Amino acid sequence: MLAEAQSAPDVVARLLTQSGPTIDALAQRLAGAGVAACVTVARGSSDHAASHFAYLMLARGGLLTSSLPPSIVTLHHAPLRGDRLAAIAFSQSGQSPDLVQTMTALGASGAVTAAMVNDPASPLALAVSNVVDLCAGAERSVAATKSFIAQLVAGLRLHAGWMGDDVLQQAMLTLPQTLRAGLQVDWSAAVASLRNVDRLYVIGRGAGLSIAGEMALKFKEVCGIQAEAFSSAEVRHGPMALVNAGYPVLVLAPRGVEQRGLHELASELHDRGAKVQCVVAGDFGVPAVPSLPTVAAAHEALDTVSMIQSFYPMVEALARARGLDPDHPKHLSKVTRTQ
Repeated sequence: MLAEAQSAPDVVARLLTQSGPTIDALAQRLAGAGVAACVTVARGSSDHAASHFAYLMLARGGLLTSSLPPSIVTLHHAPLRGDRLAAIAFSQSGQSPDLVQTMTALGASGAVTAAMVNDPASPLALAVSNVVDLCAGAERSVAATKSFIAQLVAGLRLHAGWMGDDVLQQAMLTLPQTLRAGLQVDWSAAVASLRNVDRLYVIGRGAGLSIAGEMALKFKEVCGIQAEAFSSAEVRHGPMALVNAGYPVLVLAPRGVEQRGLHELASELHDRGAKVQCVVAGDFGVPAVPSLPTVAAAHEALDTVSMIQSFYPMVEALARARGLDPDHPKHLSKVTRTQ
């Protein structure tokens, strides 16, 4: 797991070079196709990458984008209307039958279909009309790291090309060096703080909520911690009742319009006695709240990628500190096939 997380900057450099033109061509096709809405299809970590892409498309592009549960097709056999619809699948292995069946049905309904996948010869890749190779190479770790980061970057590149965001496109060229710097930051304070906890909130908002979801999944997968991800807005609608003195909370605060509210919540929880750690991009700090360092990217939309890059080595070390083997998480296998 650690070695693959550390390889992510090179994966991103390869992805941008080798698959960048393919993504740009797909973006141009979608931009010229009169697409009125977009659906994403994914499971597990890939669904968090899909949610990150969907939020960008909604917030920065104004295009209605939502997740389509595969069971709508595989169990309910719902009639789909794919005219003026784009359907993007995100998957590491491209092996899960429910993703393949769903994308096949979407293509048959008239949707423009594409897959962000790490195996361009997989059943999922064969089921769509446009394939983006994530260029991550074989991923042996059960807990996805480099392929997740590649999916984030592929989604960002597609979003930027589709929406004609040249500033974001240019900023992405510096992302490999940002990620290399992100591997060097010291998150050992998080290992010390979380070594003996059994539950945890990970809080984000906007595109950062999908990163919070990915972090919470990794805390469960490799550390055996009952971690839950919440929006900084949604946590006030009930879950806040559980946060008493000593309750562990990790708050993600990338740059953007959500950052101030995240800081305010971190301060509020800290004042209540919760054991808060805040990951803050940029100069907007939270006095008195312990913080974990992060490397601000060349564009605020890329801060989330930098944060997850720094997180992966920490959660791998945390698992080992808790006496667990992050390379062999209990009850899990590398390829999950769901119906």
